[in-house]
Amino acid sequence: MATHEGVSAHAHTAPTGFLWKYVFSLDHKVIGIQYYFLALLSVFVGMALSLLMRLHLVWPAMKLPFIPGGIMKPEQYLALVTMHGTIMVFMVLTTAPQSGFGNYFLPIEIGAEDMAFPILNMLSFWTTFVSLLVILAAFFVEGGAPIAGWTSYPPLSAVGDASGPGEGLGQTLWVIGLAIFCLASLIGALNFITTTVDLRCKGMSLMRMPLTVWAWLVTAILGLLAFGVLLAACGLLLLDRLAGTSFFIPGGLVFTDTVMTAHEGGSPLLWQHLFWFFGHPEVYIAILPGMGVTSHILSNFSRKPVFGYRAMVAAICGIGFLGFCVWGHHMFVSGMSPYSGFAFSLLTMTIGVPSAIKTFNWLGTLWGGKITFTCAMLFALGFVSLFVTGGLSGLFLAQPTLDLYFHDTFFVVAHFHFVMGVAAIFGIFGGTYFWYPKMFGRMLNEGIGKVHFWLTFVGVYCIFMPMHFLGLVGRPRRYADLSGVNFLAPLHNVEYFISIAAFITIGAQFIFLFNFLYCLKWGKKAEENPWRGTTLEWSIPSPPPFDNFAGRHVQVYRGAYEFSVPGASQDFIPQDAVPEKEGGIH
Repeated sequence: MATHEGVSAHAHTAPTGFLWKYVFSLDHKVIGIQYYFLALLSVFVGMALSLLMRLHLVWPAMKLPFIPGGIMKPEQYLALVTMHGTIMVFMVLTTAPQSGFGNYFLPIEIGAEDMAFPILNMLSFWTTFVSLLVILAAFFVEGGAPIAGWTSYPPLSAVGDASGPGEGLGQTLWVIGLAIFCLASLIGALNFITTTVDLRCKGMSLMRMPLTVWAWLVTAILGLLAFGVLLAACGLLLLDRLAGTSFFIPGGLVFTDTVMTAHEGGSPLLWQHLFWFFGHPEVYIAILPGMGVTSHILSNFSRKPVFGYRAMVAAICGIGFLGFCVWGHHMFVSGMSPYSGFAFSLLTMTIGVPSAIKTFNWLGTLWGGKITFTCAMLFALGFVSLFVTGGLSGLFLAQPTLDLYFHDTFFVVAHFHFVMGVAAIFGIFGGTYFWYPKMFGRMLNEGIGKVHFWLTFVGVYCIFMPMHFLGLVGRPRRYADLSGVNFLAPLHNVEYFISIAAFITIGAQFIFLFNFLYCLKWGKKAEENPWRGTTLEWSIPSPPPFDNFAGRHVQVYRGAYEFSVPGASQDFIPQDAVPEKEGGIH
């Protein structure tokens, strides 16, 4: 692909009014910050829901003042499970690393003035915001929020309020909100791809792009292919619920002693295929940007080039491709053919190869480096640890015979929280501590940040590692109260330990929030390049001007990670530094 000199994305000038500068802004940096704060709000909502879940699991008879009737009912617990998963997966893990950091830094890192389609970029954010409001509205309608889980399997999610509390208007709002989110993600994905392909500055070949840009590009491609499928599935589910169709509803269903005669011929498994064809790429939509950020940070604070840059690019692309080939491993318990199960199992094991390449290359980057343990570096190392831990438990779930036992247990909860949940969150934290000076012109407090890191890192291991052992003994998931199950009675202390760890870990996030908000005004002023980085975001003021490069047409002369080059006057060479033979610095 060719790069372009002097390409301008701006069809607009710097706004002057508050509304167009901060609310309906077309500036990719403001939009990136809007996405980040939307995710920040959402993560605290999601944590509040998980706090209520943990309280109920340990003290099921506890009276809560804000729960109708005082004691939480099973359907209320299931509504918390559904909404916690939905908000965390879509509004946090999908939104912050890709739409937040990606919107802010992708144009700058490729030398562009803005995203390719600024108006669509603004519309994408506000569409996402509307989707959040619609999903949250499910809490406040008659019947409450849905109880079908974040995967919303039919027929539970398809037949309306006949299937239980929350499955009326609450479930309908959930489906509509998710469809709106899919639309916003498709718009954003088109923008990311077009920007990366068409707006790279002179000299920015594909193999000179930072690994963050590669991760955002591949994630956008995954989103373009995956969210379209989920959007279609949501449309079919709405038709089943509201128009009397039978895409996912089979005949002969019985609810509360009543046979449903209005539907026949549908297949609940069709939803599972459509959902997981989206759902497994979604795992990598959440984790790939974190991989790019981790590579970026590890290289910077090891003062070494990324080990095996081309292999890392190939691994990102390989993960993206194979991510579409393994959706069936979520359906081993659905009665699929053993031959299909073997094929999905083999492909699932295969996707571990590019993941292992990235892990060993991260270790190779660290080996022999001059490591500085900043907060950003600690969270990047934490990302590697959590990703590897979660990946190892995935090897067990990739075996159909083992998955038949583990599938409905806490083993799966532990696995996907490690590899998709908290690993991606650590990528977000790493990016926040690394790019905060560039975004806001202030430094976060490193001392407070390290307290936040250690409480969070130890906390998540104390929460999710014991869940593996609960799963091994058969502790089922999505049950509101297991206090009457005799074989699980000896494990109550484990549940208690997990809940206490969760309370402490959630509390630690308020340390981060204080650090974040306090330093916006009173943090130490940031230099232009406080981390001595090489990529283009560190060649402009902190925070950047409206058009990023103040009208300067940028040209790059080398790759993204030129650290500790022999014979150089300093231990890093910026991408845009003119070579000595052309009259610049070396």
